This record gives sequence, C-alpha cells and structure tokens, in this order.
Amino acid sequence: METSIDIRSPAENRGAISAPILKTENLSVRFGGLAALSNVNFAIERGNTHAIIGPNGAGKSTFFNCLTGVLRPTSGHIIFNGEDVTGLPSDKISQKGIARSYQITNILPNATVLENVRIAAQSRRHAWNMVRHHSAFADINEKAEAALAAVKLLDLAHELASNLSHGAQRNLEIGIALATEPLLLCLDEPTAGMSAGETRETMELVREIGENLSILIVEHDMEVVMELADRITVLHYGKILAEGTPEEIQQNPKVLEVYLKT
Repeated sequence: METSIDIRSPAENRGAISAPILKTENLSVRFGGLAALSNVNFAIERGNTHAIIGPNGAGKSTFFNCLTGVLRPTSGHIIFNGEDVTGLPSDKISQKGIARSYQITNILPNATVLENVRIAAQSRRHAWNMVRHHSAFADINEKAEAALAAVKLLDLAHELASNLSHGAQRNLEIGIALATEPLLLCLDEPTAGMSAGETRETMELVREIGENLSILIVEHDMEVVMELADRITVLHYGKILAEGTPEEIQQNPKVLEVYLKT
C-alpha cells in the first residue's frame, strides 16, 4: 500500500517555484483602538519551515488566525499560491490548500484514530454523503492511512483517539491536517504540554514532513524553533521586529533585548 502523500501537484512543481507559497502585504488588524497587527509584510518560501516567535501579546495568534481564515484583516492582503485569499472563511482557506493544527488539541475523542483522519480526507475529495458508506471510497481510506503512516500512528488506527497519549493526540492532529493534502501546513504550538521525549519525537516528525511541504510554525520553545526553522520572523507589538536565519536571530541585538533576554 502506498504510505506517502504526494504533497505537491505536478502543476505546482512546474510553476513559479521561486515565488513564495504565501505572502502578506501591509496586513493590519485592529480591535477598536488597538492595533493587533500593523502593516505586516511577510513571506514563506516554498519548501521552507518558517517560524514566528515573539513575546505574549506580540500578535502571533492574530496573524496565524488571519492566515487561516479565523479572523478577517482590517486592511492589507494575503496572497497564497499566487491567489488573493484575503478575508476568505476558514473552510475556503482549507480548500485552497492551507491546513492548521491548534494550540489546544482539536480531535474527535470518541472516534478512532483512523476515523478522525478519514473525515478530513473525505472533506477534501468527496461531498458529504449520508447514504454511501465510507468504505466505498477506497481512495479516502488510502489517503487516511497514508496520513497516519506519515505521523507514525498507523499501528494505532483502530484505537479510540481519547486513549492516545497527549503527544500522540497532538501528532494525530497533524495527521488530520495532512489528510487534507495541504500545500502549507500551519502548526500552532505543536509541542505544547509535551514531555521532553514527546517533544523530540514531534520535532523529528515535523522535520520529516518539512522535506516535502512548506510549514509555518508558531512555537514558544526556542530549542524547537532554532532546530526546525529555516527562517524566523519575530513579532513585537504587532510589527515585524526582525527576520532571518536562526543564527541571525540569536545574534540580533533587538531580539536579544525584547525577547530572548540573553
């Protein structure tokens, strides 16, 4: 059985590979008189793992929610894979090829591991059908099993999701996101609440997934960020304070002063 997911289509691979998979142009969000984001210009290169860091209140969650359709920006543009997706709702954003995990685990605890992933796979490939049984969709089952294999959970396919360890539940959520066949995977605090061992396993998982997929990650654990990210953007009071490689960020005086505190 095929156990890998063809993340990128031939058309995309032949296309403008040099163009960023996602960029924002003067993206701003205001809540009354509060500017949560101010004219943020940002880009993720195809095939990169790009991290966003910053102190609490820096605008990370607001930015993440704008990109994934949870929030509508006040002004500015979001360009994904060459298309303006500004203000689209989250379901439409997902259909365009952006998938996300959540800081708080968002799974169906009373469904099996396979059922959790299969629902996500079916949402991408078939309209919901109350009459036709899921077993009739052989391609859905194959995609679901491939997603579970990618996150090392295929052996637990028939286990209830509620019976998984915390780390395995977080990785199941990544599998659910992968089952929608995204071009960009957005991970919100993927190692939150994990033990040291679980964190290392998830880091290795994200590193493997990143070999074939563009990833945007918001993460507080600086060891995770520095090891996984190709580039890092630092937000501060809703603006970009700095951007660069992990080495450049670790040596940036402004970042050291306001965030890393070293």
